[in-house]
Amino acid sequence: MQMVAASKMRRAQEATTASRPYAEKLREVLGGLVGAGAMDPDLSHPLLERRPVNNVLLLAISPDRGLAGGMPGNLSRASGEFLRAHQNQHPVVVISVGKKVRDFMVRAGADLRASFTDITDRPTMADTLAVTHLVQQMYTSGEVDEVHIAYTRYVNTLIQQPTVRQLLPIVAEGLEDESGKATDYIYEPDAGIVLGALLPRFFEMQVYQAFLENSASEQSARMVAMRNATEAAEDMMDSLTLELNKARQNMITAELLDLVGGAAALEG
Repeated sequence: MQMVAASKMRRAQEATTASRPYAEKLREVLGGLVGAGAMDPDLSHPLLERRPVNNVLLLAISPDRGLAGGMPGNLSRASGEFLRAHQNQHPVVVISVGKKVRDFMVRAGADLRASFTDITDRPTMADTLAVTHLVQQMYTSGEVDEVHIAYTRYVNTLIQQPTVRQLLPIVAEGLEDESGKATDYIYEPDAGIVLGALLPRFFEMQVYQAFLENSASEQSARMVAMRNATEAAEDMMDSLTLELNKARQNMITAELLDLVGGAAALEG
């Protein structure tokens, strides 16, 4: 299992690190578009709409299987803390991805609206579209007013961070150069059309990136957990072998003492 996890981990890590530059550049371009929209009241999009928060949606992503160390538990703990912090202010509904967080939400009595399981170890954009479209539909229809996502961010093989951050509404981030001034671009055909085309793709990419991060974290955590289990088993074998040798030595010593005592008795 350690070898299998290590093989999957390498592929998942490569997919995660390869997608980060695209997601970051897309965020920069949208930052410039949204910054332009802040000055143009006609430039808007439903995914940017801010409204009073009456209902909150949490999209929680976890592994389907165990044997991944403390990763599923850490994510469940972070999700539980988010629920406790927000349920006193606004109702929170949950969409779960993965059996581990689904089971946790059921035990916690959360308002679970949908559950997705058996997502492949190597998720593609097509695997995540059903989740993305459901979340987007709930937000644009006004069923929820704010969307947060909980997943495990991949840092390196030994570190995976449970993360909860806001997805919707998309927060404007200014695109600035080193001098601190916003970069001015000319958009064709116009900024509104470009913004309308890119925002849904940006949202889909954010969800997809979370799936990739979670997959890399899962395989890394499983590889480390299986390595630790292997080392613990080897230590246990060494310890039990030592105990067996001690017991065998004591038994042989006792038998030798019986023979010596018997021979001494016969001579007497």
